Amino acid sequence: MPVLDREPDRKLMRFSCSSVGQALPKLPVPALGDTLDLYLRTLRPLLTEEQYQETLKIVTTFGAPGGLGELLQRRLLERSENRANWVYDYWLNDMYLANRMALPINSSPVMVFPPQHFRAPIDSLRFAAHLISGMLEYKSLLDTRSLPLDYARGQLAGTPLCMEQYYRLFTSYRLPGPQRDTLVAQQSSVMPEPEHIIVACRNQFFVMDVVINFRRLNERDLLTQLDRISKMADSEEERLPPIGLLTSDGRTEWAESRRVLMKESTNRDALDMIERCLCLVCLDQSSGLDLTDTSRAKLMLHGGGGAKNGGNRWYDKPMQFVIGSDGCCGVVCEHSAFEGIVLVQCTEYLLKYMRGSPSKLVRAASVSELPAPRRLRWKCTPEIHKHLSSSEDKLNRQVRNLDMDVHKFHEYGKEFIKKQKMSPDAYIQVALQLAYYKCHGRLVSTYESASIRRFQEGRVENIRSATAEALGFVRAMADLKSKKMERLRAAINAQTKYTVLAITGKAIDNHLLGLREIAQDLKLEKPEIFKDTAFLISNQFILSTSQVPTTVDMFCCYGPVVPDGYGACYNPQSDHVLFCVSSFRDSPQTCSEEFVQILERGLLEMRDLCHQQLIIKSNFPSSILV
Repeated sequence: MPVLDREPDRKLMRFSCSSVGQALPKLPVPALGDTLDLYLRTLRPLLTEEQYQETLKIVTTFGAPGGLGELLQRRLLERSENRANWVYDYWLNDMYLANRMALPINSSPVMVFPPQHFRAPIDSLRFAAHLISGMLEYKSLLDTRSLPLDYARGQLAGTPLCMEQYYRLFTSYRLPGPQRDTLVAQQSSVMPEPEHIIVACRNQFFVMDVVINFRRLNERDLLTQLDRISKMADSEEERLPPIGLLTSDGRTEWAESRRVLMKESTNRDALDMIERCLCLVCLDQSSGLDLTDTSRAKLMLHGGGGAKNGGNRWYDKPMQFVIGSDGCCGVVCEHSAFEGIVLVQCTEYLLKYMRGSPSKLVRAASVSELPAPRRLRWKCTPEIHKHLSSSEDKLNRQVRNLDMDVHKFHEYGKEFIKKQKMSPDAYIQVALQLAYYKCHGRLVSTYESASIRRFQEGRVENIRSATAEALGFVRAMADLKSKKMERLRAAINAQTKYTVLAITGKAIDNHLLGLREIAQDLKLEKPEIFKDTAFLISNQFILSTSQVPTTVDMFCCYGPVVPDGYGACYNPQSDHVLFCVSSFRDSPQTCSEEFVQILERGLLEMRDLCHQQLIIKSNFPSSILV
């Protein structure tokens, strides 16, 4: 669920990451009563009356004067005084590190580039060399603290934003653990800064230095090294098992496989080189598929499984640049290190760099004094081969199970919505509620990512889009006598107000998480409010949504977060909206294609509703309308 508050303004100024972060305010701890009241309001559209009344009693007891809620609130306030961000560690662990699901589809979002048209194998390597050159240019901006500072746009525009996430792009790694993972950031002054990338080709991994003798390789040298790697990977005699498949498994399973690998010094050396690299560049073989938007999205999410490029990945690394010989290109992102805006800003920089400084059709050097790239070696025991077989089988099942539909809605875009004096994001969120209601006859708990980078170490809060006003609107759309336009505006206003609460740190999800975790830290029995069925329903995000607008031709997508849910990523442009809707085929409740069709019908109905309102306004004086 990549998060974008809104696309930020960027002002060119040098800055120290720490000084800018410290200048930002701390994330506030909302008042306990405000959170409990808002929690109850968010539950109303999701529960039966009987469920709601039961939950009301539990929440009232929790928030009573002198009760458990007040104790936990005091401890949370104490925590906030001693930390830059009181929720950061709790949130990171809950959202990512303690999650045991496999990263592909379930956690790692991807950016899908426009299809490339490579005429010969060298063209894809030339594209890769050009991209690596751009990546090194971007990294130099990070190293010299020259990256333009982000300022918020959209709601409450103009606020400076925390930049710390950018500095994890090429310096972090998600290390698997048996119970929870660890986000490793390279901040040691003892260890030399990494000066290599890992190139994956035909499921083999190669160390490619990008700085040699203190000199950054130019594009010709990069192409020469990539050409060497391509030839080395073609050698079937030296081909090793596809170890990358292990990283596609569940986190506990991968942690166990890694433990077994670490018994051999050869494997330890290989793992160290991968874990310390700047990024991965994955040179994929042709998938043999017709490259539609939907097929490219799926290939970027899972590589096509073991028979295609599923083993040509290392999912623990935050940035994997994928260049397929068939023109299927993009980026796979490990999400624990940073949010969607960081991924978008970096990839947009790269595509603009490549467009603005066209490759000069450099040729690989026939003779080069550069040290040859090094193939990483693995010693694989029968136990590792067994793990590999299991990992591949599970990945292939995921590939078959993913139901993805990338759809461009052409009838109108954000400019039409703005002319109605409505927020495009709020409007689309209400449309998603309408689509789900039309499909299933009810609303469900919905997650929309909201950035809280206005605060030190700010990451994410949740905009809960399934409001009582949204329920009123979707029901009104089936009622001929209802004041539909009035209901639509009420739903959009409610969505906009909740967005402001979220981005200013006053929504409920982080606060409730903090109260729950403080209770655990104090070794108290889990409070009844967090064992209540309503809390479980509230946190089953059947609709997982995110707005990811781009200024260049690319799009973001990701998978659902629950078995019977939808992932819905959207990219609003001036005259169209691109939707990427995902679900799982083995759920009888979901179908991505059907959801998209109903979503389109709902968007057309909402447009007609707006047109009808304009006709009414033009035919009657405003005094009569009032």
